[in-house]
Amino acid sequence: MVRRIDVTGTDGVRLAAWEFGDPPKTDPAQDGPDAGDGHGGRTGADGSPGVLLLHGLMGRASHWAPTARWLSGRYRAVALDQRGHGRSDKPPQGAFTRDAYVDDAEAALEQLGLAPVVLIGHAMGALTAWQLAARRPDLVRGLIICDMRASALGAASQREWAQWFESWPLPFATLADVRKWFGEDDPWVERPNPARGEFYAEVMTESPDGWRPVFEPEQMLRSRETWVYDAHWEELAQVRCPALVVRGLDGELGRAEAQEMVRVLPRGQYAEVADAGHLVHYDQPEAWRAAIEPFLDSLGDD
Repeated sequence: MVRRIDVTGTDGVRLAAWEFGDPPKTDPAQDGPDAGDGHGGRTGADGSPGVLLLHGLMGRASHWAPTARWLSGRYRAVALDQRGHGRSDKPPQGAFTRDAYVDDAEAALEQLGLAPVVLIGHAMGALTAWQLAARRPDLVRGLIICDMRASALGAASQREWAQWFESWPLPFATLADVRKWFGEDDPWVERPNPARGEFYAEVMTESPDGWRPVFEPEQMLRSRETWVYDAHWEELAQVRCPALVVRGLDGELGRAEAQEMVRVLPRGQYAEVADAGHLVHYDQPEAWRAAIEPFLDSLGDD
């Protein structure tokens, strides 16, 4: 089952939230008047909280589908298309600031009735997740950070991204061309990576002249420039809930920085996924699930 639920973010931006999988069954004797209606009152069969999954820059909720389906037997797992992404609004003059993304996630939690929640975020979504956990500890029960750095990346990084977007051979004639370019021909690809090709094929849509991204690259750069010049260690230190830092062995988050993030987190833990790059949950879905399952199990005793 795939079910869309519209929620309203900050400034009235319409956001698409998605449930992938059947909702967990509850004890009818404990069901309130709103149980099962998609707007709160429903937790896992064992009373577990909901899970909100936040994709990274250029991603979309459907990238979390395998993880969400796996979680759905135990949690109410919802993935959010963040502003500018997927099926959510992409307002031309909208705010693409850190506060806007965090406010949207907070609004989604409250409107969906998911709190106290386990937040799972990849890359930019992970930063949003730990900023929200720092701001609203009452809403967050656990946090999983997937391959996101806390250090500042700097102006050179932003310039490289702008140049990278300009190098895309848009429009692509076919989805096969998308898969080949992002999986093999992209100068950022060190060796063939079919999973990366599939990842980007999932964020393309057919237009009259070929296949183009569902997002606006300019909005992605605007989103990115609100975090690349700053470090985010202080907010990381303010996260009070249990937190797991996961990195791909060949990802963007280095081992030394990941372990320092674990040290800075008051209740941090560490996991590593072999044979995975930045797209950890997409590259190695089974190993990703094995990495986070012990942490999720531990929350039941917290």
